[in-house]
Amino acid sequence: MLFNDLFRETYRTVLVKGSDEPEYVPARGAEGLAQVIFAHGYYASALHEISHWCIAGEYRRTLHDYGYWYCPDGRTLQQQEAFEQVEVRPQAIEWLFSVAAGTRFHISVDNLSGVGAANEKRFRYNVRKQAGEYLERRLPPRAQVFFDSLATFYGTGETLEERWHEDARRIAPIYSESGHSQEN
Repeated sequence: MLFNDLFRETYRTVLVKGSDEPEYVPARGAEGLAQVIFAHGYYASALHEISHWCIAGEYRRTLHDYGYWYCPDGRTLQQQEAFEQVEVRPQAIEWLFSVAAGTRFHISVDNLSGVGAANEKRFRYNVRKQAGEYLERRLPPRAQVFFDSLATFYGTGETLEERWHEDARRIAPIYSESGHSQEN
């Protein structure tokens, strides 16, 4: 509801509950609506797919799945390293959306039947660092609008920063928080 109210008219885009796989379908024709489709009605899937949409540029939003090739679960180490590199920004945004919505965020390396994470500790640290930078300097414009809308709707604005720091210690503790050094 929030996404559609914010972006249906201005960006001709709607959020749609899908089935198995999330995807992005660009608008067909001048009067059509682009669709951000999330899997199985899962709230976390919706926030993740919205985060991808929020960082996709104008041209990419004219392409199916933003023109990216997706390598499914079962990736090799090299494929997983590439996946982890491109997932930092969307997962950082999804994390902040989750905090604004008052829901629990889980980092996903999304490779259960493959080699697993290439370097999960580094990936967690990079997502945490990016989310912290966004929180400090602002999110990309569409993401900031949605983030602010979530915080207002869920009434999390006053406790947001404190809740994010608590979550950061849970998801990706740094040396001073855990007593262990962070590998890069």
